[in-house]
Amino acid sequence: MEAVDILTIAAHPDDVELTCAGTLIRMVNQGYSVGILDLTQGEMGTRGTPETRAKEAEAAATVIGARWRERMNLGDARLTASIENRLAVAERIRQAKPRTVILPYWEGRHPDHYTAAVLGYEACYNAGLKQLPISGEPHRPKKILYSAMYSDVRPSFSVDITPFFQKKVEAMLCFASQFSGDMKEITELYPAWGRLVDRVTTQCKYHGHLIGVEYAEPFIVKEILAIDDVVNMPVPSI
Repeated sequence: MEAVDILTIAAHPDDVELTCAGTLIRMVNQGYSVGILDLTQGEMGTRGTPETRAKEAEAAATVIGARWRERMNLGDARLTASIENRLAVAERIRQAKPRTVILPYWEGRHPDHYTAAVLGYEACYNAGLKQLPISGEPHRPKKILYSAMYSDVRPSFSVDITPFFQKKVEAMLCFASQFSGDMKEITELYPAWGRLVDRVTTQCKYHGHLIGVEYAEPFIVKEILAIDDVVNMPVPSI
């Protein structure tokens, strides 16, 4: 595991692609390095197998341009913010040494998603404790962002992904086992490729509209953002 500028932590393979892949692709294009940490193997998914999803995840990571991707095995549909899991994730954070960490939003329907937010935050904090009984030098990321793509909340900011939107879709479509074929219309599950792309396109267009661009991905931070130049701030007020 190499050191990276940005580490994104998610519960399942394909979560990153659906929420913040456009931002990751943009950051790679700007010269930053990216790592992806999936906390589970996605073994409880209705479709596909862990082995298939592993291959799909690596293909998507290549499209994104991630330096590496690791799939931990902390229990799909039974993910907890236990001390053991916190130490395991903190050890990865020490190895990756990210400046910025992207987590899922801390509220949601799927318990694994909001648990990943809690677990990721606690691991970021603990990774900086000198006396923590894990390997590696203490390291604490400077910034934690929460992806708010499918949350009914007002974002702290959004990232313009217009030039990279099609690449984001390409990364999503790597997960053929999850989003293609003959699937039933089940609440909160995507029935087919077209509907998936339609939903993601609508979400990204909506958030893009709010900042005056075609496509965007929204994020939340818990702290106040500092602005150095109030004259050249983006997004007009009128």
